[in-house]
Amino acid sequence: MAECGASGSGSSGDSLDKSITLPPDEIFRNLENAKRFAIDIGSRGPGAGVDKEDVMTCLIKGCNFVLKNIPHEAFVYQKDSDPEFRFQTNHPHIFPYLLVNIGSGVSIVKVETEDRFEWVGGSSIGGGTFWGLGALLTKTKKFDELLHLASRGQHSNVDMLVRDVYGGAHQTLGLSGNLIASSFGKSATADQEFSKEDMAKSLLHMISNDIGQLACLHARLHSLDRVYFGGFFIRGHPVTMRTITYSINFFSKGEVQALFLRHEGYLGAIGAFLKGAEQDNPNQYSWGENYAGSSGLMSTSPELGPAQRARSGTFDLLEMDRLERPLVSLPLLLDPPSYVPDTVDLTDDALARKYWLTCFEEALDGVVKRAVASQPDSVDAAERAEKFRQKYWNKLQTLRQQPFAYGTLTVRSLLDTREHCLNEFNFPDPYSKVKQRENGVALRCFPGVVRSLDTLGWEERQLALVKGLLAGNVFDWGAKAVSDVLESDPYFGFEEAKRKLQERPWLVDSYSEWLQRLKGPPHKCALIFADNSGIDIILGVFPFVRELLLRGTEVILACNSGPALNDVTHSESLIVAERIAGMDPVVHSALREERLLLVQTGSSSPCLDLSRLDKGLAALVRERGADLVVIEGMGRAVHTNYHAALCCESLKLAVIKNAWLAERLGGRLFSVIFKYEVPAE
Repeated sequence: MAECGASGSGSSGDSLDKSITLPPDEIFRNLENAKRFAIDIGSRGPGAGVDKEDVMTCLIKGCNFVLKNIPHEAFVYQKDSDPEFRFQTNHPHIFPYLLVNIGSGVSIVKVETEDRFEWVGGSSIGGGTFWGLGALLTKTKKFDELLHLASRGQHSNVDMLVRDVYGGAHQTLGLSGNLIASSFGKSATADQEFSKEDMAKSLLHMISNDIGQLACLHARLHSLDRVYFGGFFIRGHPVTMRTITYSINFFSKGEVQALFLRHEGYLGAIGAFLKGAEQDNPNQYSWGENYAGSSGLMSTSPELGPAQRARSGTFDLLEMDRLERPLVSLPLLLDPPSYVPDTVDLTDDALARKYWLTCFEEALDGVVKRAVASQPDSVDAAERAEKFRQKYWNKLQTLRQQPFAYGTLTVRSLLDTREHCLNEFNFPDPYSKVKQRENGVALRCFPGVVRSLDTLGWEERQLALVKGLLAGNVFDWGAKAVSDVLESDPYFGFEEAKRKLQERPWLVDSYSEWLQRLKGPPHKCALIFADNSGIDIILGVFPFVRELLLRGTEVILACNSGPALNDVTHSESLIVAERIAGMDPVVHSALREERLLLVQTGSSSPCLDLSRLDKGLAALVRERGADLVVIEGMGRAVHTNYHAALCCESLKLAVIKNAWLAERLGGRLFSVIFKYEVPAE
């Protein structure tokens, strides 16, 4: 049973169709919350009702859903690592696996396909056992209070260890002296009172060890090497995860992996929602977690009231966006399962994390100002912008304390969270007026730029085209160094941007190899991921596209499905292309003959995840036999995809518009990345 309703946030991160907000399964496990749910249904009108669904079917459907649709859903727990959470990249090939669902008892399910699964075992010793025995031992009635007690306890005061039996490690059997020989073993002979904390810790160890061993035995019996744990028992609690992980590693000798889920308590609720929505076929869509609506793993988010936190455990709310179109991997990825979009893991890199969180905090005033300015006729724009500020600020503070709250923390996730928060308070496109103005200025300059390029010799023109691409990429309102210049100098333009560029040799400079390649046969089809509107796409990208077309190369120009910062959207690119076609016969004929195709990426992010692209774009790439991928911009080619391996030629280029990042890469502000790569034979 799950409560599902439109959130009304209008959030995006990819192109949004609708949102649902789900509470965890645990919310309905006591009478008071059941009453609250019934009252809520009653308030929806006389026609509302409750449908019964098979709990195990919903559980498996929900688990398959989160593993396929939520990036960084599953993680391993490594006690001595920093951070202790290591998230797994999700991919469509998830079967077979073992699901150990820990509720009142334990159910163990072998999952072979989307709809084929088998209950293979279980135990009556589970979460209910911990809760019940814990209440008897400590007189503590609340589950999360028991976990809190356990986190402060010392189990060796209650448990009998191997060293207590043998005086040390048992060398013959290879047993550590710290291994538990008998749970609660000391309580039978010790003439003393044991603390609540020690008893709770011992109890948690006992049950977690038992579950881990049982899970391992079933995994080995069915030749499975991955075990996922669900059921809202673990709640991201370190002691529980550490004990289960140790138990599985110990009994399997490292051959079976214990994997935990960020949304372990939502599997049944999600499955119930999907069952109820089957007439709309949820599998036709792709989904994404909305960071504005979702509270994070182990959240102490200040915007959540005490009542919400008290009843929630690990998660308070999960919000998912249903996207307009299915998203798939780019067919040109060399090895899709190993593809990782992000260049730097901020969860792992403490120095980078501190810098970028501060950077986004300092940029917040400018974003608020831009949001208000984008809606001059709205009487409540300032009020909504202030709510956005508070919401995003709170998210940043949560991530300072718990960088793993939404999975692996990256610059991309920080940008996406900001976009989600802007959308929640109805600021879908704060840069719309800026983009319109800059597009108008750039379009007036386009004929002159093309005439100038056409007067150059071939080799000179190739360098000018690349410098034009780079100069266009300077115009990024998401970079503070640039926005400060654009705000203070209204006459800063294309030629001024060229003069800002680093002189060759560039920070990363493969231009000579690129030039040599251009002397060979033309590419069959180039896929270009464009970045910013205005000067970037009109004076940088389109002249480059025009040159490829003149060489006989077809071009697929891919732009965002929805707005983010001043990035060009697909709908905007259609207007721009039509205006350029009216001025340039090369572009005009290419559009008419479908040698130039404008498509949407399926994303509304300043960054680019090549494993989540519009299905139509992927089909077109296959159909046209694309053999060159061009990715431009810091977000798409540096923060993401810098290390992306493709099975065709690729060109990644960007201007570094952040002084700290430039210095870390060994350069300075406005250093140039020009990375031409050819796949190994």
